[in-house]
Amino acid sequence: MTRDLRSALTTRVLVADGGMGTMLQGYDLTMDDFQGLEGCNEVLNVTRPDVVGAIHAAYLDAGADLVETNTFGANLSALGEYDATERIAELAEAGARIARAAADAASTPDRSRYVLGSIGPGTKLPSLGHLPYATLRDAYQVQAEAMLAGGIDGFQIETSQDLLQAKAAVNGARRARAALGVNVPIFVNVTVEASGTMLLGSEIGAALTALEPLEIDAIGLNCGTGPTEMSEHLRHLSRHARIPLVCMPNAGLPELTPDGARYPMGPEEFVGYVAQYTSEFGLGLVGGCCGTTPAHIGALAAAVAGRPPAPRDPVRVSAVSSLYSEVPLRQELSYLSIGERTNANGSKAFREAMLAENWADCLDIAKQQSRGGAHLLDLCVDYVGRDGAADMAELAFRLGTGVSLPIMLDSTEPAVLQAGLERLGGRCVINSVNFEDGDGPDSRFAKAMPLVKEHGTAVVALTIDEEGQARTAEWKVRVADRLIADLTTKWGLEIGDIIVDCLTFPIATGQEETRRDALETIEAIRQVTSKYPGIHTTLGVSNVSFGLNPAARQVLNSVFLHECVEAGLDSGIVPAARIVPIARIPEEQRQVAEDLVYDRRTPDYDPLTRFLELFEGVTTTSTKEARAAELAALPVTERLQRRIVDGDAKGLGNDLDDALAAKDALAIINDDLLAGMKVVGELFGSGQMQLPFVLQSAEVMKMAVAHLEPHLDKADAAGKGTLVIATVKGDVHDIGKNLVDIILTNNGYTVVNLGIKQPVSAIIEAALVHNADAIGMSGLLVKSTVVMKDNLLELNNRGLGGFPVLLGGAALTRAFVEEDLNDLYQGEVRYARDAFEGLALMEKVMAVKSGVPGAALPEPRRRRVVAKPRANDPEAVDSTERSDVARDQDVPTPPFWGSRVVKGLKLAEVAGWLDERATFMGQWGLRGSPGGPTYEELVETEGRPRLRHWLDRVQTEALAEPAVVYGYWPCHSEGNTLILGDPDDPAREVTRFIWPRQSRDRRLCLADFFRDADEAAERGPDVIALQLVTMGSAVAQATTKLFEADAYRDYLELHGLSVQLTEALAEYWHARVRAELGLGGDGEVDAMIRDQAYRGSRYSFGYPACPDLADRAKLVTLLRPERIGVTLSEELQLHPEQSTDAIVVHHPEAKYFNAR
Repeated sequence: MTRDLRSALTTRVLVADGGMGTMLQGYDLTMDDFQGLEGCNEVLNVTRPDVVGAIHAAYLDAGADLVETNTFGANLSALGEYDATERIAELAEAGARIARAAADAASTPDRSRYVLGSIGPGTKLPSLGHLPYATLRDAYQVQAEAMLAGGIDGFQIETSQDLLQAKAAVNGARRARAALGVNVPIFVNVTVEASGTMLLGSEIGAALTALEPLEIDAIGLNCGTGPTEMSEHLRHLSRHARIPLVCMPNAGLPELTPDGARYPMGPEEFVGYVAQYTSEFGLGLVGGCCGTTPAHIGALAAAVAGRPPAPRDPVRVSAVSSLYSEVPLRQELSYLSIGERTNANGSKAFREAMLAENWADCLDIAKQQSRGGAHLLDLCVDYVGRDGAADMAELAFRLGTGVSLPIMLDSTEPAVLQAGLERLGGRCVINSVNFEDGDGPDSRFAKAMPLVKEHGTAVVALTIDEEGQARTAEWKVRVADRLIADLTTKWGLEIGDIIVDCLTFPIATGQEETRRDALETIEAIRQVTSKYPGIHTTLGVSNVSFGLNPAARQVLNSVFLHECVEAGLDSGIVPAARIVPIARIPEEQRQVAEDLVYDRRTPDYDPLTRFLELFEGVTTTSTKEARAAELAALPVTERLQRRIVDGDAKGLGNDLDDALAAKDALAIINDDLLAGMKVVGELFGSGQMQLPFVLQSAEVMKMAVAHLEPHLDKADAAGKGTLVIATVKGDVHDIGKNLVDIILTNNGYTVVNLGIKQPVSAIIEAALVHNADAIGMSGLLVKSTVVMKDNLLELNNRGLGGFPVLLGGAALTRAFVEEDLNDLYQGEVRYARDAFEGLALMEKVMAVKSGVPGAALPEPRRRRVVAKPRANDPEAVDSTERSDVARDQDVPTPPFWGSRVVKGLKLAEVAGWLDERATFMGQWGLRGSPGGPTYEELVETEGRPRLRHWLDRVQTEALAEPAVVYGYWPCHSEGNTLILGDPDDPAREVTRFIWPRQSRDRRLCLADFFRDADEAAERGPDVIALQLVTMGSAVAQATTKLFEADAYRDYLELHGLSVQLTEALAEYWHARVRAELGLGGDGEVDAMIRDQAYRGSRYSFGYPACPDLADRAKLVTLLRPERIGVTLSEELQLHPEQSTDAIVVHHPEAKYFNAR
């Protein structure tokens, strides 16, 4: 019997196991089993090998060929969360031995069973600077060596969310193989989210480009989604990966139920997809992840196990990548443009910014090149007197996440190259290697090449040898031959990974020895590309024109580049702004430049002299002027559409007046302006336009219609249809409703916007008065879903089921609306996920009403699988028995008892706690898109500049009035109840909170985190902190004015910022409370915001641990927030909206949990 996993993978489809965590949930495990490390499944390898082994056996009995070790979290960052990093090797080896024993027990002479050593991503993202690459790599090596010692047959690096983390894991495993002298395969699975990218925005093409050169044995997908969402990513891998493919999906996307998340896909449906992909995409290894069980794996094995992998004919594309996307080294329609302005030796602006450590300016320069059409960025930080490695580390880290282009690391110093490579998740180019100091063991070449191999980079090979820079074609080709031979035979690079730089020198200096340099370079390119098919070439193109004025340089660069491309050049290090298309160069300029390049001198003619004459006093035209000229050259109808799409109002009035001379106002609106808005909708729907820019387009649309209004007949202005829309009773959230208003209004509809907290009677009255074509209802609160249901029943009772109803809001799901609510309503109800879906639905409503043949509303989407309610244990639900929360905790002494009011807080201090991601992405809608700007780019170009603008405006216009009321009360628990005492007489009860207890898991209840009556009597009462914060009412008034003034983008941004500033204020004051209580352990601000990196959790009413919103009234009674201008409505909502409240629990075990 052999255990050659590589051979098995190439001969038949292998079936792996399913979810380890899913199976563990079915066991009655105690905190002792976890040795107090709750949730650390890897500890079970030591404490409960019987459980882990039984799960392996269950999957093997079901038909799995492979099982994965229970070591997903046996890594530095995951165990670091438990302060248990010293146990990496112990837990990893123990997990491997358990799996090995189970696999051996299931193996037969005819069928081997294999063990994959599971390596998970941990909790840190090196691309974001959470942990250094080298630290992670070395820790992964420890884990890998331990698993090899335990008998694994291969590595499964899985659920990779950050390409730099994946590289660290791969190289840790490679080093472990080398250290132990074994050569087991390495598989890598990345996790692509439902958004279509990895967590940090990496597309699947970027992942393949970055990881395949690391000599891995298989690549694929796991976790993140079910199989349904994986097809296009697997299709890309099938077309381009030259190694076997893996697919291990979840059992569908998780669904939230009263009992928590569940995975809806059963074995039959799951296997239907995976079996299809196995055939269609040529998968070699299939299995399951979260939510999959032995039943799933048994069905999968019955369907695909043992069949030969479907044939594939992958086409390799030589490429490099950023963290986000890949870029082919050979462009189909142009040369590969390598931006050179991020070079400290070639760009004065970049050098000065770097010397001043003005990293933002450096990043802005990089972004400018991206906008200018560069495909790669040449990053050079080498400068006399500077620490090149430190500068490279700083800039590579910033450019790695802040720019969507791949990076060419420009240095011959190994330490500088290493610093860059260890901070860049994508596949880089190293620029460069050469034989200047030979190829011996101490040469730069010999020191740089191990970095090339470790990181799988492409490499620029300069035609320089021990004699110097090659000047003639023969010399250049001779050095190129030697370089290519060494790189391919000794170092294993493919021809397509090599970029030969044949070097170029200035030819306009007048020195005789330079006059043939361009000609020799062109001839060398021709010979090298002919001799080595698939090789790449590059040049520092602008060197050829050094010493000339900008206009002359642009022409000479362009002509020289054209001739080089004709000879076979496929990339150039040159700013796109310094190149013009050959067709645009005047004939004489082009001819003279060509004569200069080819040194066509005669006794009567020197092309250099003539070239200098041609460009005496000539300047270049600015890009901005060129864009304006391009727009002006368009027909007025196209110009208007472009203005709508670009959100460009400058010159709009003149264009509209020109258009009115040719056709009437209504035609302009319908034919030109609405056509532009249609494009906007399509771009938004495909993820290519961000919400702020959509609203900017809507503003221009509004201006255009206002300009045309005097030219419209009253009948023309009637609109395409009428929607009455409102936020339902008890709900004060209006941003989503108002966005629907904006989009529909600017697409020709009449919208009657009733505002917030509207009773059904007001909605019905408005619908009848305005002869509405549809009714829209919005709400963010869970309670609002009940109100919507009641409203629909009232419409039924009044016989008004003829109104189509559109529902939207964060608390709704499509299934709830289009199945549950649509079934009870006598008319039609549909869910609108966003404003553009609302627009699409109104288009359908009006088409049906107008009798358009074949018109109909979209079919309601119903649940494919009906969730079975999970029965709770009645005794557990009613239980008041304490959970296993630690007792005998010291109770901090607060600085005062009772409540206090705090005003006059500095905006800057509050803004220091702002969750930027929630602001930019969640509130402002800035999201990266495939083929467009990444999220990080949008943050730099739009998010942070706009944030600075708004913070300044909020400050100068006094729009923020941050204030806090908070305090401390003595308390003790009785069962599931927390009783608060009078600060002056703790024995006298002032209020009580009754909280639910979990019916499963640890059966936690918030009351468990406080001393009980006996403990309070013996040691004194416990303490609870209450807080309520507000940003005041001025900002709410300002947003209302912006909406009414049709300043849509400003409205969105100020409203979103005000909501996040309120949350920032809550975080800021939460930190103050923790400090006052003397609770240590605070982490970085971001970690505290996102990961509860502190002691003393903050709980808000209405959330899972304390879901009863009625408790808010008790908090308000104690804190009396009317002192800071906050009131509580009948619906238990705080006014103004920019207010929030919470309790703070000091117990060290108090973290977020769901009590339902």
